[in-house]
Amino acid sequence: MTLRPAVRDAAMRWIADDPDPATRGELQRVLAAAMAGDVAAADDVAARMATPLRFGTAGLRGPVRAGPAGMNVAVVRRTTAGLAAWLAGRLGGGTVPGSGGGGPLVVVGRDARRGSEAFAAAAAAVLAGAGFDTAILPEPLPTPVLAFAVQHLGAVAGVQVTASHNPPADNGYKVYLGAAVAPEAPGAQLVAPADVQIEALIDAAPPAVDVPTSPGTRTVDVTDEYLDRVGRLSRGGALRIALTPLHGVGGATAVHALRRAGFTDVHVVASQAAPDPDFPTVAFPNPEEPGATDALLAVAAEVGADLAIALDPDADRCALGVPTAGGWRMLTGDETGVLLGDHILRSRTGLVATTVVSSSMLRAVAEAHGARYAETLTGFKHIVRADDGAGDGLVFGYEEALGYCVDPEAVRDKDGIATAVLACDLASGLRAAGAALPERLDELARDHGVHLTEGFSVRLDPPARDATVARLAAAPPEGWSVQRPAPDVVVVRRPGERLVVRPSGTEPKLKAYLEVVEPPGEDVAAARARAADRLAALRVAADALLAP
Repeated sequence: MTLRPAVRDAAMRWIADDPDPATRGELQRVLAAAMAGDVAAADDVAARMATPLRFGTAGLRGPVRAGPAGMNVAVVRRTTAGLAAWLAGRLGGGTVPGSGGGGPLVVVGRDARRGSEAFAAAAAAVLAGAGFDTAILPEPLPTPVLAFAVQHLGAVAGVQVTASHNPPADNGYKVYLGAAVAPEAPGAQLVAPADVQIEALIDAAPPAVDVPTSPGTRTVDVTDEYLDRVGRLSRGGALRIALTPLHGVGGATAVHALRRAGFTDVHVVASQAAPDPDFPTVAFPNPEEPGATDALLAVAAEVGADLAIALDPDADRCALGVPTAGGWRMLTGDETGVLLGDHILRSRTGLVATTVVSSSMLRAVAEAHGARYAETLTGFKHIVRADDGAGDGLVFGYEEALGYCVDPEAVRDKDGIATAVLACDLASGLRAAGAALPERLDELARDHGVHLTEGFSVRLDPPARDATVARLAAAPPEGWSVQRPAPDVVVVRRPGERLVVRPSGTEPKLKAYLEVVEPPGEDVAAARARAADRLAALRVAADALLAP
């Protein structure tokens, strides 16, 4: 496409208002090429000047590049100005009492991705300039450490610069709210309507170059306190562990946490141990992706490990691998979720929660333990708000995408490191009794039935995607009941089978989640085989239902 005058003018204004000389120069070069007739450059400028980044399921995320549709210092400054204005309004009067370190506390953390250090510094400078007591974590650290700091220090908010397990070119910005502004869920991620309110204030913020900043920040380190808390989640035991942080920031923290919990026989995948924003040994830095855990499972087999653990790059997600008669395999997110939920409920009571797209087995486990159960929309910002105050509070929450909240009193979000410690506690206890995680899964299947799940995506442009959701809701297949937990989410069920569809919040995709359930029985292997056949048939039916 040719460069439209409106896009050209918007890019020139952005360049004039960008405080970062590197991204100013970057956009100037692309714009110059576009103005000289380079069609690819014109497309690039249009993409950069398109819709600004918005808060999605887990904060802002986008490619590191100049322009409002990318992660850069200018976007971070204006985003933080909007957040600061919202916090000031919530705290009363629209202004922040005190200055130069005397105002309410906000904590800022970061991972080791490209731009993270500069973005964290930019966010901190804006918060300090707005009168907040701004504390920065001392080095790249896991996201759960920042989430812990918000509650532990009594901060009004926390900002973590991270794109979690996104591709190497991306970065992001997550917001956690403290008790002073979110008393219903202190330390949890931002949720509606606060996200929309902050976005409106971002839109109203001055140009980035005019946003007030201040160097008046300080450093705070809560790592030791976090490790002490996580270490108490286990009684320790004999267990050989293989671990990978997938080139992220969780490796050292996880090893220290496991040692404090009594697990010292830990073998880290050397080629993936150090933080590296290029993630050079994996095609995609997500433990769910095919091939991402190959190196981990090779090390596990080589050292004769009892358990393999993969963290995602910011260590808020955790995947488990186990040895079986047929070799090592990774557990699904639902398998791990049910194992940990059952493990927690064997020693305490309370509410357990998961999402509408996760396995329904947690409900059966909760009922067997006499515990409360809740189901929410996708995203941990919803899971950790599942408690309605009707009984004991939340003790565990999970989503099928490898996220687990195992100590919500300390970290009201998913925490891969705490999950790893608790999984080791479970595995070591089973090992001492002559069993292992696969045997516990068989036990749960005998008691509650075999629950098999599968997720897949269909690439559709937004109009076709939304039309498919509406069509399925209006005319479900014969014999299926329909439920709408949200306007853009459809659940269709028939006995023993379920299909959930929802649009992706970040891509032109329709996401689908399948589940089949075989009744409880002694012959678990036969039940799994029947469930696998039914799941395959359900996938064929779902493909036909969701075809454009």
